[in-house]
Amino acid sequence: MSANTHSQRVLPARDHPETLRRYARRQRVDCLARWIMRIGGGLVILAVLLIFVYLLLVVLPFLYPARIDEQRSLVGATTAPVQAAVIDEYSTHALLVTADGSASQVRLADGHVTALNWPLPEGVAVTAVSRAGAPNGVVAVGLADGRALLARVGFGVHFDGATRVVTPHISYPLGKEPLVVDPAGRPIEAIAAQGEGKEWLLVADLPAGAGAVLGVTRIESLLDGSVTQDVVRSTLSLPEYRTPGLWLDPLRHNLYALSDERTLLHVDLRDAAEPRTTETVELVPPENSVTAIEMLAGGLSLLVGDDRGRITHWFTVRDAAQQPRLTAIRHFDLGPGQIEAIGPEPARRGFAALHRTPTAATLHLLHTTSERALLNLPVNAAAHPFLLFSAHANTLLHGHAAGIDVRQVSNPHPEISFRSLWLPVWYESRDAPGYTWQSSGATGDFEPKFSLVPLTFGTLKGAFYGMLIAVPLAVMGAIHTAYFMSPAMRRMVKPAIELMAALPTVILGFLAGLWLAPLAEQNLPGVLSLALLLPLVVVVSAWLWSRVPQSTVARLPHSFEVVALIPILCLTVAAAVTVSPWVEITFFGGDMPGWIGRELGLDFDQRNSLVVGIAMGFAIVPIIFSIAEDAIFGVPRHLTLGSLALGATPWQTLTRVVLLTASPGIFSAIMIGFGRAVGETMIVLMATGNTPVMDWNIFNGFRALSANVAVEMPEAAVGSTHFRLLFLAALVLFVITFVFNTLAEVVRSRLRARYGSL
Repeated sequence: MSANTHSQRVLPARDHPETLRRYARRQRVDCLARWIMRIGGGLVILAVLLIFVYLLLVVLPFLYPARIDEQRSLVGATTAPVQAAVIDEYSTHALLVTADGSASQVRLADGHVTALNWPLPEGVAVTAVSRAGAPNGVVAVGLADGRALLARVGFGVHFDGATRVVTPHISYPLGKEPLVVDPAGRPIEAIAAQGEGKEWLLVADLPAGAGAVLGVTRIESLLDGSVTQDVVRSTLSLPEYRTPGLWLDPLRHNLYALSDERTLLHVDLRDAAEPRTTETVELVPPENSVTAIEMLAGGLSLLVGDDRGRITHWFTVRDAAQQPRLTAIRHFDLGPGQIEAIGPEPARRGFAALHRTPTAATLHLLHTTSERALLNLPVNAAAHPFLLFSAHANTLLHGHAAGIDVRQVSNPHPEISFRSLWLPVWYESRDAPGYTWQSSGATGDFEPKFSLVPLTFGTLKGAFYGMLIAVPLAVMGAIHTAYFMSPAMRRMVKPAIELMAALPTVILGFLAGLWLAPLAEQNLPGVLSLALLLPLVVVVSAWLWSRVPQSTVARLPHSFEVVALIPILCLTVAAAVTVSPWVEITFFGGDMPGWIGRELGLDFDQRNSLVVGIAMGFAIVPIIFSIAEDAIFGVPRHLTLGSLALGATPWQTLTRVVLLTASPGIFSAIMIGFGRAVGETMIVLMATGNTPVMDWNIFNGFRALSANVAVEMPEAAVGSTHFRLLFLAALVLFVITFVFNTLAEVVRSRLRARYGSL
């Protein structure tokens, strides 16, 4: 009876209440799933857009123009030409030294002036005051009797309760007693001084073209604390042309002086006992004259203004004989008129310039490296102008005969431009323009070099070598696994390879940097020979397998040849590594890395692109393999069987049917692997050496955008140029992956449209 009942049981009718309830529940579940998928996909797209917007907002200040936030005039704050000045770090007070040797403190809030006393001898006139000194506070005062007083001016800060009190501070590194510069007692007509700690150098221009150089070393006794001075004197010939000053760099290596209104004299002072004139340089054409000269921060280059409204940036470049020569690097044309004054920033390579025409005066803010004209502003055209930036370049003093104009400047990122990021830039002390990334240095006046080209190049280089190893292995492995391998073995091989994707890249990078890189260097001939040996062994093994009788093959498990190939490949690797030392001694003099440098002219680094390619291959292969294998395995069976039924061989079916049908999926796998390689961080961080060089040489390293962000972000000050530039690097990486993924989708769609109808 039970069987009879079962045989008569039928499905409920379509209009049965139970059927309608199940159908309604199914519809609700489908609707819920559909909305979950839509919302999830929309949230993913929104997250990507928010990442892009956030990166864009962080780097957007690079596009903001410089501006003057506040300005005020302090009438009568100074009446004599100012030779040297310094501003306290809070931009509340300025200390000024005029051409007559008087010093005063000016309160920038209201212009209150307080005179300061110098320990100058009575009855002796001040004949020269050094122009250099504002960045480091060093001021030298030359006297009419051939003596000089060296001082360092600055400010001291203390707190009276909650009130900050700024007081002027003047110290005398070589004592308050003036030094005898010229024993003959001739007046000093121009003077320059630089030094730090115990080592100081003074250079004085004396009448009739004479010059004096004093190298002074302070020696403090360890026994009684007494201080003595070791003075090295020498002479040099300086031009009789009355220059507006002498320019001595902070390292005390180079002295510059005008020999006439357009020619500059360059003196090498690295040996203070024997000064040597190295060259004379024509700064302007014969019909023009120099009107202003200043040193940029660091003292490695000069800014020269002339009477045609042009400012030229000069610094030393080595010529064909490896001799340093002053070279004009770049020009700033401000229009008809003349350059009255130049005020360099204390730390950056920016500067302010006062450009005067017969009817008006204009203040310009410019930057040398980025070659940007940042701001121009009409200003007071009174005589005796000087320009002075505060330590943070957020306050600019424009002094003149009528007083001082104080301006609050907002100019946070002048060094960033399209030119400085993406085009060759000629940096100081370099022999030619180039692409350089060097974000920090050992000194405060170091100029950061922010070219993104080496980082972008390194990113693409790492991806290229990683893909060069991963794509053949992954795609060919996917073809064999999906088309030739037995189902039983495929069920073991595919999950095993996909499990490789779970390996943390930090472990791969750690192994590549600390184990694989030394191993590859020690066995370089063997490692390189594997690129030929492994494919050759596979081909020879396949040929030998084809010679095995079919009766023998039939008794073996399907895909046994794959298992048999594994120990053969392992033996090949072991043999190559074993023979490698003998090959290196016999053919490469026992040092193949050195042979590569000597004979091929290629640099060799232990952590190089070869090591990165091998390590990155392990990270990329599982991704490309899994997607490509699914695409090949998913080719409809009727296409394969139909091709075989029409007489095509398995190989013809693979190349002309299966691969064409699966090509969209294979291409997508390769592009996803490329995106994975471009964004890789830990492997390239730990296995490349992180050297930002531009060279396709497989034996040296590189620095990628992702690794650069990971390394430098912890040490970047929030809101600084460096900080925002790292976000720009992340944005560039985002755009690169977006562009390649977009192109990949376009190509994949066209491939699907072309071969989807097979």
